[in-house]
Amino acid sequence: MNWKIPLFKIYWDEEDTKSVTEAIEAGMNWAAGPKVEEMEEAMEEYVGSKYCVAFNSGTSALHAALMAHEVGPGKEVIVPSFTFIATANSPLFVGARPIFADIEREFFGLDPEDVKEKITQRTAAIIPIHYGGCPCKIRELKEIAEDHNLLLIEDAAESLGAKIIDEKVGSFGDSAMFSFCQNKIVTTGEGGAITTDSQSVNEKLRLIRSHGRLETSGYFSSIEINDYITLGYNFRLSNLIAALGVSQLRKADKIIKMRRENAEYLTSKIFREIREIRPQTCPDDWYHVYQMYTIEAEKRDDLMKYLAEKGIMTKVYFSPVHHTHFYKKVLGYEVNLPVTEDLSSRVLTLPFYPTMAREEMDYVVHEIRGFYDEI
Repeated sequence: MNWKIPLFKIYWDEEDTKSVTEAIEAGMNWAAGPKVEEMEEAMEEYVGSKYCVAFNSGTSALHAALMAHEVGPGKEVIVPSFTFIATANSPLFVGARPIFADIEREFFGLDPEDVKEKITQRTAAIIPIHYGGCPCKIRELKEIAEDHNLLLIEDAAESLGAKIIDEKVGSFGDSAMFSFCQNKIVTTGEGGAITTDSQSVNEKLRLIRSHGRLETSGYFSSIEINDYITLGYNFRLSNLIAALGVSQLRKADKIIKMRRENAEYLTSKIFREIREIRPQTCPDDWYHVYQMYTIEAEKRDDLMKYLAEKGIMTKVYFSPVHHTHFYKKVLGYEVNLPVTEDLSSRVLTLPFYPTMAREEMDYVVHEIRGFYDEI
């Protein structure tokens, strides 16, 4: 469908084009290459971590993180059901079992109280998500993880740059995953990364990423024969894509500033004009980066259809994972997550992007207002 207002638009400029063009015109290093390392270093500086390992997707990165932390068969990993399915699938990739905990209403993240109820002797890790650019109750979850000697792996796919006071998302856990898929704050089309302060995890991630190969020299730039010392995958991010990532990361703060300014305007319009919906917000000392602009809406499904008729695309992020065919029918999950199920029936992500004009936001608000005036 040719949407009058799409769900998102990618922010790019001539620097992105130039960076990728230069990588192409080099005529070599299109797979492994110096831009990958440059992108990793840029992420280390931006997040504040000692190490960063780039991957071809956030899903691959999270899979590798669990392997590197030696989470495997017989172990349980506490995850939200209110998330993209990769969060829940990742424990399955390594033979562990995802255990669903409920979320809290304020920030749409794991509820620390319910997490405590789900801990058993088999629990190895907690994977919370920071929904849509807003930090979750990560400090409380970190305390729980420390009290029970559990790993804390942040799924920060949607929240690069978000922070609580002066602590950035991705700096709380033992490791953190970031995504660079096309609708994220910084994008390379597809891509991901793990940040960590652990040297041993960093070394394991690099082996897992590239077939278990011990790379003491460049595979494509050296006559040295490399050894393979563990099981690994082809999870590498290419040099061409990393060139785009380097350029995009230079603009991260600019992109976030544009998003926050648009969110402030849209929220002011909604609060002033429409009582039937509630935008997701954060406390004043929390830094929401608005990767998505999500509302809770009365008569959500009807509103979604109405807006589609007006050429406005919206989307539900997320339907509960435990309700999917695979988890319910194949794996046999039956869990009671009342807040997850209630919020999942009410949330709706509105069109939102850095270059969104005020006229476009006014149109969205006007049509939402029109819907509620008609019912």
